[in-house]
Amino acid sequence: MTVDRYRAMEVFNRVVELGSFTRAAAALHLPKGRVTTMVQELEAHLGVRLLNRTTRRLSLTDDGALYHQRALTMLQEMDELEGALRQAVGTPAGRLRVDMPAAVGRYVIGPALPQFFARYPDMVLDIGSSDRPVDLVAEGVDCVIRGGLVHDETLVARPLGSMRVVTCAAPAYLAKYGTPQTLEDLSAQNDGQGHRFLNFHSAKTGKVFAFDFARGDDVRQISRPHWVSCSDAGAYNAAGLAGMGLMQVPRTRRVAGYLAGGQLVPVLQDWHAGELPLMVLYPRNRHLTARVRAFADWVQALFEAEFAAAARIYP
Repeated sequence: MTVDRYRAMEVFNRVVELGSFTRAAAALHLPKGRVTTMVQELEAHLGVRLLNRTTRRLSLTDDGALYHQRALTMLQEMDELEGALRQAVGTPAGRLRVDMPAAVGRYVIGPALPQFFARYPDMVLDIGSSDRPVDLVAEGVDCVIRGGLVHDETLVARPLGSMRVVTCAAPAYLAKYGTPQTLEDLSAQNDGQGHRFLNFHSAKTGKVFAFDFARGDDVRQISRPHWVSCSDAGAYNAAGLAGMGLMQVPRTRRVAGYLAGGQLVPVLQDWHAGELPLMVLYPRNRHLTARVRAFADWVQALFEAEFAAAARIYP
């Protein structure tokens, strides 16, 4: 297999994944005409049509479906071989598109990037920062960092660990509304007004998440009115520090600092608020590249250190 034919196989697979020559060209940083030509040259070399093209959509022919599955396997084997050789004589190289929550990018990944590039100087990172759901295949993203459980069977999840969730509030809020001692206090009236939750909602559906409480076999979910609901972790933390309500927040190193310094005060500590798992996700039907593997390994070690630091600051 020549290098050009190998590249044409990569281009063809990305066209199939994204269902569009235009989106594939954008993801591969190539002109659309070049992507079209490479697929046509691949079809001419093989002597078969791989794709049915209409003005509205692309679909695989029977030959194309067979070639696509075999190509995925071959690309993965080739990448594993190259990865083994690079491990012996060099490092992973090339462009990697990743997406992560804005707070993770700002406070964890961003500050550690010099260490990443000291280890992988030949890689290029394109970082998107958002809390919204990302369609990895349609948007040409190689992997994402996300918190929470994942029920998408098209994705492979690599766990990074879990963060303990803490129920807390700013001193200004507690001075005005009192410190709840029991779950029943959350619904009790204080001068005609009960406690308010600072709520978190899904950026995709708008669903507001209830607060979780567990003590032994007693598991409860409680919802209360809010002044403010957020879909971004950074805005959520800022509103909590400003006294906008009771909050349930993962104990990141930054939040641990707020708790240790008294800017946030834990409440209802006899009730467990659960844990938030963190993971790296990548498409199941795309071969795992040495770049994704290297990034995932580095991120896992980074978060192990982050979780340990948070536990030392605020056990």
